[in-house]
Amino acid sequence: MSEQRITLTVNGRNIEFEAEPRKLLLDALREDCHLSGTHAGCEHGVCGACTVLVDGRPTRSCLCFAIQMEGHEVQTIESVGMPQKLSVLQQALHECHGLQCGFCTPGIVMTFEAYLKDHPEPTEADIREALSGNLCRCTGYQNIVAAIALAARRMREASPHDQ
Repeated sequence: MSEQRITLTVNGRNIEFEAEPRKLLLDALREDCHLSGTHAGCEHGVCGACTVLVDGRPTRSCLCFAIQMEGHEVQTIESVGMPQKLSVLQQALHECHGLQCGFCTPGIVMTFEAYLKDHPEPTEADIREALSGNLCRCTGYQNIVAAIALAARRMREASPHDQ
């Protein structure tokens, strides 16, 4: 197959590169955009480690082609928080010990950055249901669930006019 010029809008920047049309978004992010925060896990869309936001919606980057993302806004974990200033969700995960090895963390963060915007008052059952698409081999999920609930509460308290 011949390579084509692909332009992706990733974290607010246009990135151009040459790639075969069959190149996965996951591989393009890591290899061509030099963004290593999106992790390759199962490569079947099951584990959630490769989750990014496409136009604000969680998307498994191992299940779509980079070329399909032209004209769409892709956000990766690199767009969320900074080491000196974590997002509300990242800070809650840190405080609640909701991560261990960190492999699944980018996918969980991206999933819940979007989820909490649409579901500002999730119950524990809601959180567990939404979390079911993100596999973690290190934890029993309890601290992750507690962190997401804490983040949701803090986000509501920071935006009382939105309720």
